[in-house]
Amino acid sequence: MPLTVLFMPESAYGPTNQCVGLGKVLLDRGHKVVFAAERSWEGKLAPLGFVEALVDLAPPDPDAADEVAGQFWIDFIDETAPEFRKPTIEQLETFVQPTYQALIDGAKYCEAQLREIIVEHEPDVLVEDNVVAFPALTTAAGAFVRIVSCNPLEVRGSEVAPLFSGYPEGDRSGWAAYWAEFDRTHQHMRADFDAWVQAQGAAPLPPGDFIATSAYANLYVYPAELDYTDVRPLDATWHRLDSSVRETDEQYELPAGFAAREAGSALIYLSLGSLGGADVGLMQRLIDILGTTRHKVIVSMGPRAGDLRLAPNMVGAAMLPQTTIIPLVDLVITHGGNNTTTECMHFGKPMILLPLFWDQYDNAQRVHERGYGLRLSTYGFADGELLDAVERLHADTGLRGRLAAVGAAIRGRDGLRRGADLIERVGLEHVAARG
Repeated sequence: MPLTVLFMPESAYGPTNQCVGLGKVLLDRGHKVVFAAERSWEGKLAPLGFVEALVDLAPPDPDAADEVAGQFWIDFIDETAPEFRKPTIEQLETFVQPTYQALIDGAKYCEAQLREIIVEHEPDVLVEDNVVAFPALTTAAGAFVRIVSCNPLEVRGSEVAPLFSGYPEGDRSGWAAYWAEFDRTHQHMRADFDAWVQAQGAAPLPPGDFIATSAYANLYVYPAELDYTDVRPLDATWHRLDSSVRETDEQYELPAGFAAREAGSALIYLSLGSLGGADVGLMQRLIDILGTTRHKVIVSMGPRAGDLRLAPNMVGAAMLPQTTIIPLVDLVITHGGNNTTTECMHFGKPMILLPLFWDQYDNAQRVHERGYGLRLSTYGFADGELLDAVERLHADTGLRGRLAAVGAAIRGRDGLRRGADLIERVGLEHVAARG
């Protein structure tokens, strides 16, 4: 039975790519897939076979022409980048709270647009990958499914570290103070948002949260090897996708001179994500340091590619097909975004992690404490620390062997199709129940 599945991802590349991967599997099974994505994705989803039913998250800027996908968040991150140098507890008031407020403002602004889209397409399943509620999705006739494509600390628990903190699991000394500051800086905003959500006809939000869980299915993307369920069990509505690697990226051909390298040299992939790449100073510093080595480097240059100067041992572009590059390299230097982190685990690659914001601190800490990579101080590392981390990870044959086995196990669990199966099952059961 063909279903109509509507995806509503956050405008950033991570959640949108996550939904693209799942949506493509469903599309190939004969279902209609609609994307209620943010306006700057126009023309980028339809070529994949999806229906574009786009929304504005803020009043359109008449002076903005040819916006890149995700421009809404690139601009926001660019304005707030100085906050990333602060300890995470200090970022709660100056970065995390304003980010939630921007997300809330977007949800409020697009509510009427979203309701019109739902009336037009009558989705059987409505899938949200975001961190705040959209009442139009939860009050629709179709079944609501939630995806968490951030670190699963987003689902709170007393036995796990606070979200966005990057605090270690073995040291709880700062947990209480962090949560107290989180509540102080967020409680009034959350109360106002909850009142608005209920005014739209939706159920009250769970205590402390900005988004409701689904009674049908809640999916989260994180490998068992990094998960927290041993200390924070989840109920039967929650389903782990150990990875969810999209299959829409084009194949990447290694340039001449990169396939065959001198003995002892590594092939490195450097990416700080679509948003982190906007920090030209940090990107150029990493490029300059790595340019002194014997290693070859593929650089995802990001939205400010024209402002960066690559070294002779490098190739790069503003956008690269990451999921077909990671299998080719020996080591990844990353910001610790959830997609990149889970993709590295999926392909069994060690990581050097330089977290910038949001859940990147949590991913970096988790990979570090589980022994699959090294977390460095993003703005405080010395040149020699980065170079030493590269050499240590590349020379660690035991780690590489362990990661190869982990990657094979994760790929065998096929999280992408498991996620599509769950969404499809929810839709079919819901349609059957409606008669």
